[in-house]
Amino acid sequence: MSYQECMNFIEGTSEIAVSIRLLIAAFCGCMIGWERIAKRHSAGIKTFALVSLGAAVATSLNLYLAMLPEVNSDVARIPAAVVSGIGFLGAGTILVTGRKQIKGLTTAASLWVTACMGMAIGAGYLVIGLVCFVLVLIANGILNHLSRRVEEHSQYMSIYFEVEKSHGVTKLLSLLNEQNYAVTSMNKTKEKTLRESDVALLVDLDLNHHANHLEIMKMFNEHEFINYAEEI
Repeated sequence: MSYQECMNFIEGTSEIAVSIRLLIAAFCGCMIGWERIAKRHSAGIKTFALVSLGAAVATSLNLYLAMLPEVNSDVARIPAAVVSGIGFLGAGTILVTGRKQIKGLTTAASLWVTACMGMAIGAGYLVIGLVCFVLVLIANGILNHLSRRVEEHSQYMSIYFEVEKSHGVTKLLSLLNEQNYAVTSMNKTKEKTLRESDVALLVDLDLNHHANHLEIMKMFNEHEFINYAEEI
């Protein structure tokens, strides 16, 4: 069997062809989930495999119903429901911490695009589904590394500080002024500090130039009145 004949068979409507596509969709979802769980995110191998498999099954069922002469089926109805339904699942992975950190956006986006990938594979659009799989791995791997590099040298920083209640805020503002950093926002938080004698602050800074954030954080942690500092 030639490559084209093999692809035509897999993209066909026979039960064996659909079963093969379901296996491919589940495998691709599993690999995307592997990358997520390796980075210790809540949604991992099982979640992504099930999302991709479920989307593929739903789309295959939609095509099957559309081919039945006695059934008046809208071929866009089930895929539309899958896309919106995965939005609710993805929203459950997004968390906002007490330090105003937003976590889970990449996982939520990955779940959504994995569902779309599963629908493409389930519909027999195999090449596009596999291309989507590769691009997701690239986005979560190479682009994630590139994004981190850009963020580590950005002109803007958001930092969580724990400083002494007695004159700590004044000393911090004086230090920021000495470094020529513009404070765009400063808020006191209810976050429980490591020391009861400290106050917690969320500070947004404009560094006025691109700089190495690791060096800036090292500078902050060298001051005695700052008991804890973390970029968020």
